[in-house]
Amino acid sequence: MSVAWPIVALGDLLRRSGRTIALHPEAIYREVTVRMNGKGVVERRQVQGVEIASARRYQASAGQFIISRIDARNGASGLIPDELNGAVVTNDFPLFNVAKDRLAPAFLQWMSKTASFVDLCKRASEGTTNRVRLSEDRFKTLEIALPPLDEQLRIVGRIEKLAAKVGDARALRSAASDEVLALSRAATDKIYGRLRSEIGVSHLDAACTSITDGDHLTPTFSESGVMFIFVGNVSTSQLHFNGVKYVTPQYFRKLSTTRVPRRGDVLYSAVGATLGIPAVVDVDDDFCFQRHVAILKPDRSRTLPRFLWHMLKSKTVFDKAWASTTGSAQPTIPLRAIRELPIPLPSIDKQTQVVAELDALQSTLDSVNAVQVETTAELDAMLPAILDKAFKGQL
Repeated sequence: MSVAWPIVALGDLLRRSGRTIALHPEAIYREVTVRMNGKGVVERRQVQGVEIASARRYQASAGQFIISRIDARNGASGLIPDELNGAVVTNDFPLFNVAKDRLAPAFLQWMSKTASFVDLCKRASEGTTNRVRLSEDRFKTLEIALPPLDEQLRIVGRIEKLAAKVGDARALRSAASDEVLALSRAATDKIYGRLRSEIGVSHLDAACTSITDGDHLTPTFSESGVMFIFVGNVSTSQLHFNGVKYVTPQYFRKLSTTRVPRRGDVLYSAVGATLGIPAVVDVDDDFCFQRHVAILKPDRSRTLPRFLWHMLKSKTVFDKAWASTTGSAQPTIPLRAIRELPIPLPSIDKQTQVVAELDALQSTLDSVNAVQVETTAELDAMLPAILDKAFKGQL
């Protein structure tokens, strides 16, 4: 950071809010959570007072700074947005009033997303593995370089203009990805329709030896062990292991064989915006997955895994999956409905021909996707680079 800016302790800029409210059993309250990696402050859920295991809770006000004691070291901090004014939090999420005459809240908001700020939070966190928590006293002694208020506002304005341009580029990239996906689904659907008219369709469970979902128990994560993936790890139709967590080998060994992925199995996203996207397991490494991922084990005597993958991507099957969802805030396709998805089952020879035809198209689309992945990585690196320059006084 710029040596020209005075160094100030956070405790001189942030004052802990101790405002609490009594909870009424029948009243509805909004609870807050803070996403990691600077992803923002969001509503966790709406809940009746009777469901909260406390008679009082801290009450948040718009513009307050909030930080997670548990995940401060993972970038979980930010400002309470206007829409969460009056929401309630536990003591695991300390709230601070900002000294606005010295520190612009928006300046603090952007600063909290920087790697240097997260490093400060790591230094202020203490404890053993899985019990590392932010020490509030140590947090308040952390020091930041603080420019004058008018300079803070100038920097914020500059950051927001550049961030908007990055956002526009992301939107264009997303639209291009949607078009590629639509083209793939349309081409697959054309073949799907031809097969359906020739031989009809069967339920998906006729093509598999088992169809189940992930373990419904919430695992205790560890620093190392067996990889644990989420819906996002299959959301591109290709299995990847970015952002995975880990569970102990003991947890993994307790899983039934139907929930242990093996090469050639098909994973299927069953929830949210990525619902209906399949990915073929193409690795031999052990891993497991959250319950919103379904695992399909193809009957190899009747079904080629890659044929199944292509058919699940067809628009007809995709639309059927969405039509079978339950829930509105978080659409989910039940396991029963997944088992009943309509899939044509031609001979293995015919499946081989279909796979060759669709793989040729997919190869072209993968080339387009590879370019998009590169641009995504560049966009991902752009905002951190902007923030780094901003808080070094170079913007």
